[in-house]
Amino acid sequence: MARLKIINNFNSRFVLDPEARDNLFSLLTNEAFRTQVAEQVQCQNVEFTELLFQPVPYSTNTPKGMPPEFEQYHESEEYAIINVPPNFMFKAKIFNPSRLCAIYRKIV
Repeated sequence: MARLKIINNFNSRFVLDPEARDNLFSLLTNEAFRTQVAEQVQCQNVEFTELLFQPVPYSTNTPKGMPPEFEQYHESEEYAIINVPPNFMFKAKIFNPSRLCAIYRKIV
C-alpha cells in the first residue's frame, strides 16, 4: 500500500531568465490566446496581470494548492487563474519550474 508523503514546507519561489520571461509574457498576452481565455472564463476580454506562480502541494497551509499570497485572486470573481500551457513553457524555454499558473483580470 502506497503511503502519502505530507509536505509541510514547499519552496515555491522561482526566478525566470529575462529572455524566457519576455517570451512567455508575449505568448500570454497574445490577442488570440487572451480571446480563448476570455471565452473559457465567460467574459468579454481578459488582461494578463503579469503575475505567475508555481502550484504547490495541497496542505493545511495551502488548501488551494497555491502560495497563500495568491489566494485572494482565487477567491475573487474579477480574476481568472489558468495553467500556463505546456507548449508555452517549452517555446519560452522554461523547464524549471515545470508548471506555472498565470493570473488574468476579467474585463466585463
